[in-house]
Formats: sequence, structure tokens, C-alpha cells
Amino acid sequence: MKTPLFFLIILCSFFQSQAQTKVYKGNSTSYSDCLFTISDDKIYTGNSTSYSDCRMTISGNKVYQGNSTSYSDCLYTVSDGKIYQGNSTSYSDCLYTISNDKVYKGNSTSYSDCLLTFNDGKIYKGNSTSYSDCIMTTNGILADAVMAILAGPY
Repeated sequence: MKTPLFFLIILCSFFQSQAQTKVYKGNSTSYSDCLFTISDDKIYTGNSTSYSDCRMTISGNKVYQGNSTSYSDCLYTVSDGKIYQGNSTSYSDCLYTISNDKVYKGNSTSYSDCLLTFNDGKIYKGNSTSYSDCIMTTNGILADAVMAILAGPY
């Protein structure tokens, strides 16, 4: 998958709150740096909650393209701490593994395969929690799966 920032969106399938949550670029929480707005079961571009700006819809453990919940529009399936491509839960279709506030490539949980680290509402590159390695900040509670989807792919 070559769609930057969508990896974190997959994690939205585990989003618990019904309030709007914003995801910002880097360490910022500025209106102009808002990348995504998450409201109910939808992920929107920027600060919008317009139907036409819906990037993804979350239903159950699946993430769909746009406003759809059609089988053919399924982008990701989240199951047992893993994010799979499309409707699959096959070992070979595993894109990411989420474990201990970290996202790993494929089925791995090896230090060298760590792609993201979550800490205090921030998403960092690799195993880092350094200020300069922060790629996203959220103003609310997001499940690890959602954050991984929005930050990806890798």
C-alpha cells in the first residue's frame, strides 16, 4: 500500500470516543496543521466533516474507502493486533503488527522492524520518542490501530 498517512486510519476501527478527534502534523496542534478529523465512524481530510471530504469509514473491524461499507471497498481488516490488507486475515496479507504501543512491519515484533511508537497522544518514527521524530499529534484518544493506519504506509 502506497498511501501515506492511511496506516493510522486503519487503527481507527478501534476508536472508542464519539467526540471529534483531530490528528495534527508533527508536534503541532494548530488549526492549519490538522491532517484528519475523526468523528463517529468517519475519517475526514483536514478540519472538515463534509460528506465529500470523507477519506475512510470504519465499521466493525474493517476500514473502507470513502463513505462506503461495500465488501469491494474494504481497505483494511484489523484482527488480534494485526492490520491486514483488504478483507483478508491471511498470514501473508498482514501489513502491520501492533504490540506494546509499537507498530511493526508485517508479522514481526523485532526491534529492527519497528515502524512507529505511540506515546502520550503522539506518534513517532521507529523506536524513538524524540521531539524531532514526532510525525503526528492527536487531541483525543485514538486506538493504536487508528494511529498506525493514519501514519502509514511503510
